[in-house]
Amino acid sequence: MPLHPQSASLLAAMEALGAPPLETQEAAKARAGFNAMTIPSNEAIHEMRDLDADGVAVRLYRPNDRTDLGLLVYYHGGGWVFGNIDSHDDVCRKLANHMGHAVLSVDYRLAPEHPFPAPLMDCVNALRWAHTNAASLGVDASRLAVGGDSAGGNLAAVVAQLQPVPLKFQMLIYPVTDARRGSQSYIDNANGYRLTAAGMKWFCDHYLSGGQGAPDDPRVSPLCAADSALAASPPAIVITAEYDPLRDEGEEYALRLVDNGVHCSLTRYYGQIHGFFSMSSFVDDGGHAIAHAAFAVKQALER
Repeated sequence: MPLHPQSASLLAAMEALGAPPLETQEAAKARAGFNAMTIPSNEAIHEMRDLDADGVAVRLYRPNDRTDLGLLVYYHGGGWVFGNIDSHDDVCRKLANHMGHAVLSVDYRLAPEHPFPAPLMDCVNALRWAHTNAASLGVDASRLAVGGDSAGGNLAAVVAQLQPVPLKFQMLIYPVTDARRGSQSYIDNANGYRLTAAGMKWFCDHYLSGGQGAPDDPRVSPLCAADSALAASPPAIVITAEYDPLRDEGEEYALRLVDNGVHCSLTRYYGQIHGFFSMSSFVDDGGHAIAHAAFAVKQALER
């Protein structure tokens, strides 16, 4: 279907800013530009606390004062190069409020200063810390889920395969599942929809710049994992966007989960672009997708 009018207007506004193509920029400068676009959230939340998870900065969001909440450990997007707990503050507030359960946002280290596997290690360690310290967070250690968008969805999928602690669910929003970048949606949506094929190469190259791992490593591309790893993964929801280079790999990952006996729901948001989930202040579908994903996590945490 045609590009959603709200997303089309947003793309036009971004184009008018005249920023150079991502792949021509230095990482630090591009990151500063991304951070400058962060808009403070006006979503009220019962409690928010910044904490240290054994050396990893995290932010806890609690929608109420219950002491037996489930917990979604959230990994932000940004191609492993951009993003932080501030850039995804609005998303995490809204997820917590919609779920009625807590969210722990993880400020993992970023490439190229800290390439693979450092971001993944931070995500695993923060999850382990949350499990160990559940009582002090006011959550139930037996009701944990992981989730994230884009590169954060990649990290969540890999963590769900590794499952360093028992998990009830995984929430994957247009996840990177195949760093080989060979799907048809990379051709269909190579340019013009915010995230480009060249931009994804730039992100992946920075993430793998440390010489460890490779595009076909399952810890980098969870789609490359063995069937046994997928079969042991927790139930999932996968959300994709029509005009997104990552569309096909996210949908293929969802279908592989199903083929391996994992309960997984898959929804494509037609007319939408990569990043719409975190643009709910401008794109109505972003709010719809947050509510949709939150309901799926809530159901899993309350089973």
